Amino acid sequence: MEKRTSASARIFAAIALAGAVLIVVVAIASSLGGSDSTDSKDGASHPAHKRHRTSAATYVVKSGDTLVAIAHRTGVPVAHIIALNPEVDPQILIAGETLKLR
Repeated sequence: MEKRTSASARIFAAIALAGAVLIVVVAIASSLGGSDSTDSKDGASHPAHKRHRTSAATYVVKSGDTLVAIAHRTGVPVAHIIALNPEVDPQILIAGETLKLR
């Protein structure tokens, strides 16, 4: 007997897959986005935007935080945060949860 999947289960699976793809794309974009720009007047290199760098080894998630926001705030790329915290669901961050940054 063939097992049939309900339409809602297929939709949920498609949404979950799309979310996972989005996380990977954001992680790649975040890790590539830290390049410097060059001022054409004097040829000097200046940061395109200032990132807050942290020397902290961990970050405690606050209500409403996203990985992208945490990466921007700490200067640690999303892909690096995901790699250091494989047990954490990147789509469902829980306030009070501690993420490794280093």
